[in-house]
Parts: sequence; structure tokens; C-alpha cells
Amino acid sequence: MALNVPTQSPAPAPDEPCRMTFEEFLEWANEDTWAEWVDGEVIPMSPVNKLHQLLGGFLYTLINLFVDHHQLGQVYYEPFQMKTGPDLPGRSPDILFVAKDHLSRVKQNYLDGPADLVVEIISPDSGPRDRGEKFYEYEKGGVKEYWLLDPQRKKAEFYRLGPDGYYHQALLEGTLYHSDVLKGLWLDAAWLWQEPLPSLTQVLKEWKLI
Repeated sequence: MALNVPTQSPAPAPDEPCRMTFEEFLEWANEDTWAEWVDGEVIPMSPVNKLHQLLGGFLYTLINLFVDHHQLGQVYYEPFQMKTGPDLPGRSPDILFVAKDHLSRVKQNYLDGPADLVVEIISPDSGPRDRGEKFYEYEKGGVKEYWLLDPQRKKAEFYRLGPDGYYHQALLEGTLYHSDVLKGLWLDAAWLWQEPLPSLTQVLKEWKLI
């Protein structure tokens, strides 16, 4: 089974940051624009490396196949914007899942409200942003589940939004993580650091989908 890896390349970044409203940003950006909107400023996103691309493609394809098989909702990958609240930035997560009951949040070119699950893969320059700003924005905005994956450190962290409105790190069963949002989906964190990554057929057989 072929790996369906997203292949977009970031558009050239502006020489200077641009200031505009979020509505103007959506009008200005196109499907090849890799940028986020933060406090009225357009923040260009750096190109990702090979490891990031391969891991992102692996996870996107697996999650999408699981979601499609069980008819749970829709899965998107960057650069699809997500604005979790009126006073929060517009972000472009690596992968986001929107449950069937929340598909009314999906507009033509952005998600108007929180995804149910967000996956961020940490790049060499994105650690402070993914662990800091985005962590608290997604928490405040109501993203129910946040996967934070660090290929350089070979570290995977999985957070769930508690009744108190704060993220709590989920405990693994050895190296296994069972998603709370995607019931029945489990992930072996050891897969993420294998070279090469496991085949899709292997994982789907372990999930008993084929």
C-alpha cells in the first residue's frame, strides 16, 4: 500500500511581516501559503525537513484510513487554518481531526472552532511555539486531544483536555497510546521512530482493519 504523503511546499515568505485582520488573511492566503495569523500579524512558517514530512504523511494516512473506515468525521493537514476562538490566533496544525458532530465548524478555507484532535510534529525551530504558545491556545480553545511529537528527541506526548479545562498528559501502556477522541485507535509510540517507518499494511493488520 502506497504512503499518501502530503507534498505541498511553503510559498515564499514576505520580506516583512504583514498586518491584517483574520478575514483579510483568509482572503490573501491561498492553498500554497504556509503561514499563521497571530495578533494581526502574518507569521511565515519554515519549510519542514524530510523526517517531518515522512512522519506527518504516515500519521495523516493512518488516522484518515481509521476515520474513513469508521465514518467518524474528517481529517485535514497543513496548511489548513484553525481558529479556535475569536480572541485566539489562526494556526495551521500538522494534522487535525474534526468529529462528525462538529463538521459544521469546517468552512471553505478554515476551521471555525477547535478540532477534536490536533497533531503537531516539532521541527528544530518550532519547539517553543508547539510546547508553549500553541499548547495554551489549543487548551484554551477547547481542542480535546493534543499529540506533541518530537522526532529529534524521539519523544511522544499525548494530552487530553480535562473537565477542569486544562491539559493532562495521558499515561502510556508501555509504549502504547489509546486515543480518547478516536475510540479504538491505538498507536505504538515506538513506530514513530523506526527507520523506515512501519508499512501501512502492517499497522492496518494490527488494527484489524484488513
